[in-house]
Amino acid sequence: MDHPLQARAALGGSGEVALEDWRQRALHFESALNGVVLGLRSAVRLLCIAVFARGHVLLEGNVGVGKTTLLRAAARGIGGAYQRVEGTIDLMPHDIIYHTYIDRDGKPGVEPGPLLAQGEQLSVFFFNEINRARPQVHSLLLRVMAEGSVSAFNSEQRFPYLQLFADRNRVEKEETFELPGAMRDRFLMEIAIAPDQDEALHRELMFGTRFHDTDQLIESLPAELLDYRALGAVAQAIQQQVQAGEAVQQFASHLRRATHWPGEYGIALDGVEIAELMLSGAGPRGMSMLVRAAKVAAWLAGREHLHPEDLREVFHAVMAHRLFFTPLYELQRERIAGEFTAAILRKVDAP
Repeated sequence: MDHPLQARAALGGSGEVALEDWRQRALHFESALNGVVLGLRSAVRLLCIAVFARGHVLLEGNVGVGKTTLLRAAARGIGGAYQRVEGTIDLMPHDIIYHTYIDRDGKPGVEPGPLLAQGEQLSVFFFNEINRARPQVHSLLLRVMAEGSVSAFNSEQRFPYLQLFADRNRVEKEETFELPGAMRDRFLMEIAIAPDQDEALHRELMFGTRFHDTDQLIESLPAELLDYRALGAVAQAIQQQVQAGEAVQQFASHLRRATHWPGEYGIALDGVEIAELMLSGAGPRGMSMLVRAAKVAAWLAGREHLHPEDLREVFHAVMAHRLFFTPLYELQRERIAGEFTAAILRKVDAP
């Protein structure tokens, strides 16, 4: 994704990636985020994995649990340009690409919208309440995620460093649109944002004055802990360094099969006819994303070989949103998806 010369300048004159140095940067980035949002260590780790796997992220959680704060903090740590869009029922694709106005002389004008305003330096694009936007907007974002570009002003605009983050409104269901399957499959992860139910933690959030001013809290995070221009090259180096042995490859293959034919593995869920559950299991893209994320998890743990626990660590976040249930059970997705991925991990033996 990075331009070679820019990546080399960010990494050093030789263009070589010092992965141990970058691992320390990544852990510092993770620690800094945990100092800004409390009780979200698992979510923060998954977000860090997504950053170094160069995958788009969908967040889901109730109102006021820290989704926006986490993303704003992550954007500050990543560096580069940041843009945010609010999902609304009347938002249309052109509102993201450009906006029109009348100047002081009464003449019409056109300026780039939030997607284009920062040009190629756009590194984090946050779409708040994405399920409030219409399908036409989803189609535009699908191209941006899939191709890293969009056609506008008679040219193709490219985003070499872009990582898209979005969250879904889980509370309100009126005037919302479910994301199409093709778009869900383009998100590397769907991360649940749910603070730990620790009484001391919640008291700190309630009474700790540093958490009352979100802008000041985020500004306390060191800026540009990571160089957004180099992340593509670092991600590629991680994938090349971390190797998967035959046993782990067999384990991943069984995980894939279990999403298609759960009955073969003795998987059972309460109130579910397991033979009627699946419409479609994990596809090749989903499995490659699973391995990609798991390799980053191994790298963060300081290992050069993929272990089964790396796949297990990211399995639900990478897989649950891209598994398709038959219509009867799709209506119960919120309950079934987590139970299903947990059952797969219990029943598929790790080497």
